Parts: sequence; structure tokens; C-alpha cells
Amino acid sequence: MVAQNLKPAEIKCTIRKRLKKSVKKTCSVKTLKNRIPVLQWLPNYNTDFLIQDIIAGLTVALTAIPQGIAYAVIAGLPPEYGLYGSLTTGFVYMIFGSCKDVTVGPTAIISTMTAKYASYSPDYAVLAAFLTGVATLLMGIFKLGFLVNFISMPVISGFTTAAALQIAASQLKAFFALNGPSGNFFAASVYNFVENIESAKIWDPILASVTIIMLIGLKRMGNGCSRTDGFIKKTRWFISLARNAVVVVFGMILAYILKVTTNSEPLVLIGDIGGGLPTFGLPPFSTVSGNQTETFTDMLRNLGPQFAILPLVSILESVAIAKAFAEGGVVDATQEMYAVGFCNLVGSFAQSLPVTGSFTRTALNHVSGVKTTAGGVANSLLIIVALTLLTSTFYYIPKASLAGLIITAMFSMIDYNMFFRLWRNSKMELSLLIVTMTVSLFVGLEYGIIAGIILEGLLLLYRTSVPPLQIKVEGDLSEVIVLPLSDSLSYCAAEHLRKVIVKASHEADWEAILVIDGSNLKKMDSTVASNLMILAKDFDKQSRCILFVNFQPELKDLCVDIQPEAENKFMITSSILDLVKSLRKKV
Repeated sequence: MVAQNLKPAEIKCTIRKRLKKSVKKTCSVKTLKNRIPVLQWLPNYNTDFLIQDIIAGLTVALTAIPQGIAYAVIAGLPPEYGLYGSLTTGFVYMIFGSCKDVTVGPTAIISTMTAKYASYSPDYAVLAAFLTGVATLLMGIFKLGFLVNFISMPVISGFTTAAALQIAASQLKAFFALNGPSGNFFAASVYNFVENIESAKIWDPILASVTIIMLIGLKRMGNGCSRTDGFIKKTRWFISLARNAVVVVFGMILAYILKVTTNSEPLVLIGDIGGGLPTFGLPPFSTVSGNQTETFTDMLRNLGPQFAILPLVSILESVAIAKAFAEGGVVDATQEMYAVGFCNLVGSFAQSLPVTGSFTRTALNHVSGVKTTAGGVANSLLIIVALTLLTSTFYYIPKASLAGLIITAMFSMIDYNMFFRLWRNSKMELSLLIVTMTVSLFVGLEYGIIAGIILEGLLLLYRTSVPPLQIKVEGDLSEVIVLPLSDSLSYCAAEHLRKVIVKASHEADWEAILVIDGSNLKKMDSTVASNLMILAKDFDKQSRCILFVNFQPELKDLCVDIQPEAENKFMITSSILDLVKSLRKKV
């Protein structure tokens, strides 16, 4: 009514003021610093921070380079795409990242999910990065980070376990230097392994096995050592951290020696890697696949609706990692969405595959003593050096070394304790984990996590519709039966509640008083209230007594509004038994 009485000029003035207030709040210094965290720490940046960030960044790069190449292989892309994935992320995350330890780049799970699309053309992987960035940014803008909370630990554990097994199985081809495809699914990989086992070579499985043993040994070599120890322990600590690079360099040297001495290549090598920086430009909105030109619409059709899981998994990985390394601090999930979204969006202009936070490299960054998100810049700079100067050297990287590296990393992803813990304490959640893992392994990772979320939602609805209701007997059975209600009752629990009350009344003495105890009840909808009032009416017809004790005023009003005659049945008391005794005396 007030708005109708305003003149057009006054309405425009009001709208202008509100817009001005909104823009002022959005563009305030506080908001700007929250959304561009680099503005918070940059004024206090000093030389000591710079040195620590450079050391940490270079240490991480020694792992990021071999891992990037390995993850490109997992995604079915040329090896250089794995390096492109970390090319711009260091610069972007430095500006928008909120957690100093997080390192963004290609990861095993994201690369595995990308492989399905990269099989069409490498352009699909780049477009997937662009769309992942757009989707993640939109989720951040609309504050949809809460969606991650709907994925429980058993579903996440089942998904990551399946991903680890699938990735490890896909490396059997490189491990044994087999003929045939590696397989995009666990079952396909195992089948291809059995089908082509006769084509296995001798040198590759030996090198892959030695790689695994070296990785385990080098990891243990760093136990008890830190960067603040003496020279020998500090050296052991550094070599242990750089173990991924160490085993790959060892494999390269061995491959080079074998080629020079035997004048052949007994090991299967990565081969030529495209040198130089990627071609910067717009993401591919059309491509050529199978001698046919595919439009943007065709590419979206091939990506399919299940592609929506990729941004969700990207957010899940990054936010979980940020929380793990927040050291008790609060993680702004929305800001992490912005950071990862921009990393993918900007990266797609440099031919990057989809990226997210990497747990392995983040842990390495943390123990290396990184001080700010600027550590990622040193990482990106070393990758630029590798792309421009070292690609000819990468020719000699044995695929068996990468297979050993990947398999070792994958088995560290499996949370073995989760299986035993759920077996002892929650068979239902264990079933949820197993279903998620099984569907992921034999149908696809996207479908596995969807199945887990749907099944979890159904279980949640079931628990909501069948809340725990325990009947208590106060005093003698013929005196009073008490039914304490839970803190929240929704419409789907109304029928269950009615059945419990009716059953209790039938099993009790005819003269027993049934007390519905609402002491813990905080929330109840009108459907539950209607069922309670219908029961009250039925009890009156049977000349039986039912009381509603300690209901909050608003919940009582909801019930009385449905059936005013039941108002005298609502009472407040500190002792239900004393209340019943006083009522008996009046009678």
C-alpha cells in the first residue's frame, strides 16, 4: 500500500538508493579483501616469506611435473597437457586462494573422470575445464557450497576407493607393457590385462616394481627428519619429499643407458612431448573428431548430463583439502569455489585439463614451510622452465616408472580403517560405501557417486519417517505409559508416530494414562499435530486418558487450533508421575 502511494520520482529515488547501498557493500574494502585474499597478506609480505615460498614452490614442482605427466596419461591426453594444467593455477590461486597450503592442478580422480571425454579429442578436456570453471563460479556466486554437505564420508570413501582401484587397474598395461587398450573401467582394465598378459615384457614390470620399492623406501627415509635439522637429516628430508622426481629421473637415466648400450628401447617410453608453451586463446567451442566437425552443441551432447558431477567432485576435493590444512581456522567454502573456478576458467585459455586441489602436493607444500599462496607461483615458473627447456629430456621417461608412481599413490588414497570401523559400528553405512564403490567400479565414477547420494537420501528419508520412539513405563503398568518425542517431527513421521501410540495403548492396561512427552520437541509440522489431535479424539471416544506434557507454547497452539477441545489435555510439569498421581486423586 505504501509503495502504491509513492510518486514515480520517489520510487526511482528509492530504487537508486538501494542499488547504491548494494553496490557500496559489494565494492567495500572488506568485501574486496574477502574475495581477493592476496590484498590481505601482500602488504605484510617480506623477504623471509619470499624465500620460504620459493623453496616450497620449487619442492612442490619436483612432484608436480612427474605427476602432471602421469595424470595426463591417465586422462588419455598427450603428456604436455598435464603440465599445462599447472601452468596458470599458481598465479590465479595466489590471487583468489584462501588457504596458503593448497596447491591446485591435475589430480588422479579428476583426470580419470576427464578420460571419458578426452577419448573424443583433447579439445573436450579443455572445454571440460572451461565448463567446470563456469559451473564452479556460479555455485560460488549462488552460495551452493552447502550441496557438498549432502555427501557423507562413506559415499566419499567408496568413491575414492573405487577411483583408486580403477586408476591402479588402468596402469596394468603400462606396468607390464601389454598390448591392447588400458580400459576406461575397472572391469575393462582387468579383462584387458588377462586377455593380453601373454604380451608382457620383462624390463617394464621389473622397473615398475623397483619404482614402488624405491618410493616406499624414500618415504621412510624421511621419517624423523625436518627442514630445521642438520645437513644430513635435512638432505634426507628433501630427498624424501622429492621422491617422485627421484624415481622418474632414475627411470630416465636407466632408459637412456639401455638405449645407448643396446641401441634399442627395451622399455616403453613416453616419447616426444610437445615443447614450448601452449597456444593461448579461447577454449575450443568446436572441434574435429573422427574427421567430422563437431559444433559446441555436439560437444555438450557428448559430455552429457553426468558431466555435472565433475564440478561437484572438483569442489569436494578442494574444500576437503582446505579444511584439512586450515589448522583450526575457518574455511570459506564459497571463496574456494571462486578460486578453483577461476583456476579452471583461466586454465582453459591455456589448454588446461580440469584441475582442483591436490592432497599430495598440498601436504608437500605444507611440510615445506610455505608462508603464503605465492608459493604456487614458484611452482608454475618451474613448470614454464620445464616446458620450454626440458621437454626433449622427458622423452626418456619410462611409462613403467609412471605406472609404479601412480599405483603407489593410489593405494595411499584408500581409507582401510573406514571399512573396519563401519563393520564394527554401522553396517548400514558400510553397505552405502560398498554400493557406491561397486557402481563406480563397474558402471562409472559419475554414476557411482550419484547412486551413493540417492541411496543416502533415501536412507535419510527413511530415518526421518521412522524416528526412534521408546515407550517408558512410569511406576506400575496400570498407572502411566510415557512416550518421549524427539526434537523434530516432520509429516513423513506422522503415520509411524500414530502406529507407535496405538500399539502402546493396545498393549497397556485399559485404565492406564498415556502421556506424550514433548519436553525435547522443538519442531513439528501440522500433519503431525493433526494426527495427535485425531488420536486425542479417539481416546475420548474410548473413555481413555491421554495427556500432552511440556509442549512449547507455539506447538501447543498449533494443536489446539486444530482441535480446541483438547486444550485441557496440555500440561506443564517437572514430574510426570506426580502429575498422574494428582489427577488420580481428583478422580
